[in-house]
Amino acid sequence: MTKTVTLADGTVLPALGMGTWNMGETGGARFQDEVASLRYGLDAGLRVIDTAEMYGNGRSESLVGEAIFPQRDKVFLVSKVLPSNASADGVATACRNSLRRLGTDRLDLYLLHWRGGVPLGETIQAFRKLKQEGLIRHWGVSNFDVEDILELEEYTRPGECVVNQILYSLEHRGVEYDLLDANRHRNIVTMAYSPIGQGGALLQNKALKAVAARHKTSTGPATPAQIALAWVLRQRNMLAIPKAGTVAHLKQNIAAQDIELTEADLTDLDQAFAPPSRKVSLEMI
Repeated sequence: MTKTVTLADGTVLPALGMGTWNMGETGGARFQDEVASLRYGLDAGLRVIDTAEMYGNGRSESLVGEAIFPQRDKVFLVSKVLPSNASADGVATACRNSLRRLGTDRLDLYLLHWRGGVPLGETIQAFRKLKQEGLIRHWGVSNFDVEDILELEEYTRPGECVVNQILYSLEHRGVEYDLLDANRHRNIVTMAYSPIGQGGALLQNKALKAVAARHKTSTGPATPAQIALAWVLRQRNMLAIPKAGTVAHLKQNIAAQDIELTEADLTDLDQAFAPPSRKVSLEMI
C-alpha cells in the first residue's frame, strides 16, 4: 500500500516525492530524460515535485515547468526562496520569478531554503502575504534544527508551518535524536532530501548490500538504493524526495515502496550506521 503523510490542514500526500536538485543543468537528451522521468512519476501518482530558485540558477524550475505544463493540477509543487531573498520585498519578487519559470500561477508549498540574516518574523509575514494573495497555498522551512523550530513558534500559530525539509539518510541520522520528534509534535511534516546519499558512497556499504540481497521488488532483486530509500520511508511523518533523472531510475524508487524491512534488517543497518546517542548539529549539503 502506498504510504502517505498528512499536512496540518488535512492535505494528504504520497510519502514518496520527486526531487530535482542538479536537474535541468543541461539540454538535449538528458533534459528530455528528466522531463520524461517527472511526467512518469506524476502518472504513477507521486504528485510532489520539489525544486528551488537556487537549483541551476532557476534552470531546475524551468525544467519542472516544462514537465508539468500539460498536467499542473496533478502536482503538489514545492519551491524554495534563498535566504538572501528572504526580506519582505525579496520574497515577493523571488516567488513571482519562480512562478514565471514554472509556468504556473501558484505554488502549493514555499519554503525558506535555510536560515539567513533576514529576521525570521519578516520572512513569515511575507509568506502570509503571498498566501493571502493566492500565490502560495502553504509555507514551510528547510534546514531548520530544533532551536530554529522553537524560534519559529515565537512568530507563528500552530499549523502554519507545514514542512521542514532536511537532510536525512542512513549516513545522516543525527536528526533522530530530537528533530524528528520536534517536527512530529508540532504537526510539521519532515521532508527528507538526499535520502539515498550523494555520489554513491553509501550504496557501496557491505551491510546495505547484504540487506538488499534478502529482498525483492516489482522491478526485480532489491538494490542498496532501494533499501536506503525504504529505510527512510519507514519513518512516520516522513516525505522523501529522491532525484531520478531517468524513467528507469524512477521506477526503481517507486518499487522501493514494496520493501518491508525486518527487525533483523534494521538491527544490521543500525550496526553499520549507528543512531545518534547525543545531540548532533543539523547537517546540510
